[in-house]
Amino acid sequence: QVQLVESGGGLVQPGGSLRLSCAASGSVFSGNVMGWYRQAPGKQRELVAVATSGGSTNYADSVKGRFTISRDNAKNTVYLQMNNLKPEDTAVYYCTVVIFTSAYWGQGTQVTVSS
Repeated sequence: QVQLVESGGGLVQPGGSLRLSCAASGSVFSGNVMGWYRQAPGKQRELVAVATSGGSTNYADSVKGRFTISRDNAKNTVYLQMNNLKPEDTAVYYCTVVIFTSAYWGQGTQVTVSS
């Protein structure tokens, strides 16, 4: 089993920044993929950014140039630096880790962008 603990959400004004963190514990094998999804009210959950243990990354077009995903493999932790936040970034952000064919999810952290 894998447990994920997220932190770093909150309320921020448009143009502001937040940094999300997600620490994985348990049977976290190497070669995994860690990342972030988000779900806004009334919408489906969508990919934000993912990163492999080898350093490859993939971003949603809507966040390219504003968000940066990074990992500390020694700590099994993934980060999401979010800059120039917009109201449309408001959502619950979920951390995920994929190990072989199994996906694990965090409890979610709320990000609200509003003046």
